[in-house]
Amino acid sequence: MKVALAQINPTIGAFSDNIRKIVSLSEKARILGCSVIIFPELAICGYPPRDLLERDDFINDAQTSLNQVISSIQGITTICGSIALNDTGVGRRLFNSAFCFKNGELLARADKRLLPTYDVFDEARYFASGTTSVYVDISGLRIGLTICEDIWNDKDIFPAHLYPVDPVADLSSCGSDVFVNIAASPFNLGKPQFREKLLRHLASKYRAPFLYVNQVGGQDSLVFDGNSMAVDKTGRVVARCGDFVEDLLVVELSQEKVSGAQHDVSGCSEEALIKALELGLLDYMRRSGFKKAVLGLSGGIDSALSATIAMRALGPENVLGVLMPSPFTSKESIEDALELAEKLKIDTITIPINDIFESYLKSLSPVFSDMPVDTTEENIQARIRGNILMAISNKFGHIVISTGNKSELAVGYCTLYGDLSGGYALICDVPKTMVYRLAGFLNKDKVLIPERILTKPPSAELRMNQKDQDELPPYELVDTVIHMYLEKGASPDDIIAEGLDPAMVKKVIRMIDRSEYKRQQVPFGPKVTSRAFGCGRRYPVAHGYRF
Repeated sequence: MKVALAQINPTIGAFSDNIRKIVSLSEKARILGCSVIIFPELAICGYPPRDLLERDDFINDAQTSLNQVISSIQGITTICGSIALNDTGVGRRLFNSAFCFKNGELLARADKRLLPTYDVFDEARYFASGTTSVYVDISGLRIGLTICEDIWNDKDIFPAHLYPVDPVADLSSCGSDVFVNIAASPFNLGKPQFREKLLRHLASKYRAPFLYVNQVGGQDSLVFDGNSMAVDKTGRVVARCGDFVEDLLVVELSQEKVSGAQHDVSGCSEEALIKALELGLLDYMRRSGFKKAVLGLSGGIDSALSATIAMRALGPENVLGVLMPSPFTSKESIEDALELAEKLKIDTITIPINDIFESYLKSLSPVFSDMPVDTTEENIQARIRGNILMAISNKFGHIVISTGNKSELAVGYCTLYGDLSGGYALICDVPKTMVYRLAGFLNKDKVLIPERILTKPPSAELRMNQKDQDELPPYELVDTVIHMYLEKGASPDDIIAEGLDPAMVKKVIRMIDRSEYKRQQVPFGPKVTSRAFGCGRRYPVAHGYRF
């Protein structure tokens, strides 16, 4: 039989739009001769709805929308994610469920059994765990229904079990011929490859095909890459949706054989990361009502990368670059910023901040008296620029893109209410070394970012002859410490044991720890690494556990 994998980009709470998309694709799949169509986890209400699930009106609208979908789709069996009421009287009031229906009749409902509460997930806050694994007979095949995390507890892949049950093993013992997994699995670097490894392992272990359907799209800090696929019983990926795009993939399915098309996916981590950043920005703006973006152009690598990604995602006509030279801005930086804008074909305006800065210093001189110049004067410049960008945002309705990278955010090399101002921090989870890699990748086919931006030493240019490396270790070392300390959870001693200079490690970790208060006050942006600041990180600001 033919099965359609419907990789869609639902909007949280946009029930009418989501219903329209689900019904339309179901009809398209039916016309293509499909017997079954499969949609992602919580496709009707969108994922993750978070505290909207505590509102009675949202729950009622989700129930009404599900009933409408069930009654509207005819002639094809549909598997689709939505919420269900828990009427057992025990546990949370809702289940995260997969519904299987045809011609207005509900054939089966499977409730998600494994509820993740780590990293960005908080599902036990809203949902009760399903108590049984469920399969459904379709065209002579016994199809086991699982939802996202339900497949992430195999003892061969995860020796340290998070959960006492393994729904896939349960369904296999019940004689399931085929497994379906509907998912809303967010992207981070390396995760698509791990998902594929997991699915291939499970298919070969249980000698049964797996059909995996993942959500796509950006939702606040989360980006969903799709990468839906069909895996045959030997563990071979035989059909695949594209990544970071909506897609409809038709698969030929039998107990012995699965076949289908292989749609294009990213060929390297740099390509995937750029797609993730573009999609995250585009969907956030679209869902928040913004049409245009504004950002400061300093002539540096971070603003250059941010502007390039924004141009690609939004179109050059929807991006405005603002040059705000100070007394310490070099002629070369102004030239580089203008050359970048010309290559990107984006508009620019120039607002020098010299007079504003001098006015600040004059007004503050009675207070500061004869105190020496320090970072205070540097931060004033950054805050003037932040105010200018926010004024443009207020006047014209543009969203301000904050251009700070993860490395700067980690060590606090950034100014509250200055360069940290904005509505969306596009590269806040991209380490500095990766910023250079992404810029190089974008220049591979056509030079968009001027070469001098890639080669000159990074500098905030807030004082004469300033260089980042005057105050920080080389970014290669900073990023190594950040990766080990933040993403791998390594202790300072473990990091030093890898052969890194103890003084450098101590300095970077102290900077990371004491900058938490800044990170609590910055705009969010797309999460693209395994552990981001903000989304999923719950770290105390005031504590006594210092290195």
